[in-house]
Amino acid sequence: MPKIWFITGTSRGFGREFALAALRRGDHVAATARSLSALDELVAEHGDRILPLQLDVTDRAAVKAAVRQTHERFGRIDVVVNNAGYGHFGAVEEVTDPELRDQLETNFFGAVWVTQAALPIMRAQGGGHLVQMSSIGGVGAFANLGAYHASKWALEAVSESLATEVGPLGIHVTLVEPGGFDTDWAGPSARTSEHASTYDFVREAAARRRGAQAPGSPAAAAAALLELVDSEHPPLRALFGAQAHQVVTGIYGSRLRVWQDGAHLARRAHGATA
Repeated sequence: MPKIWFITGTSRGFGREFALAALRRGDHVAATARSLSALDELVAEHGDRILPLQLDVTDRAAVKAAVRQTHERFGRIDVVVNNAGYGHFGAVEEVTDPELRDQLETNFFGAVWVTQAALPIMRAQGGGHLVQMSSIGGVGAFANLGAYHASKWALEAVSESLATEVGPLGIHVTLVEPGGFDTDWAGPSARTSEHASTYDFVREAAARRRGAQAPGSPAAAAAALLELVDSEHPPLRALFGAQAHQVVTGIYGSRLRVWQDGAHLARRAHGATA
């Protein structure tokens, strides 16, 4: 049977490719974007198999209405992809309170609100798949992206808890953790704090790091996502991108070494003598 998808942030990048991949294989998609005009081409190509929805995921009431409209239109929701989000660039000292709150409102709270709106539907139908678009930045943290990492680490934590709660109900949760891809994540969709010259060296190093990466293909990522949602036992976490595995295993290897080196201190903090 064709799957019914609810995908946020489909105007460009990953969201666009995910929607296209699902539609082109015959599935039905509720595609959301801040501007409906961004979805005109999808509607022209796929007709009534797509439900275009104008949505700002920071508006909780609008999120509930969009999910409800999707259910009323298609009768079920099989896959939810929480893709809407953006990257905020700025050293921690540079990021303002409103900037940090806006980053969390979109990347974290928006995903939580969509998830909460979809769960009663999935529980009633006895299954479903929640796909949370995280990042290797939800596993590790790099300079000049503290606000972004905060939002993705929070999403990772709440999604891991969620997976243990809804797994027995037949609902799958997968955190997709991409590395560098050929999207506009660091381009027009990004936001940037006002620069302080103190941290110019941080930005220069970050630019060199991004420039050394070979970005992945969003269309290939969409094909991989189809494989994930068709899996009988999808994983809690899925790395996307050739460099992602190397980066993440390096992060965890470093952490394990630090924790091992601190084992004696941990025992002393507990009060143990041996």
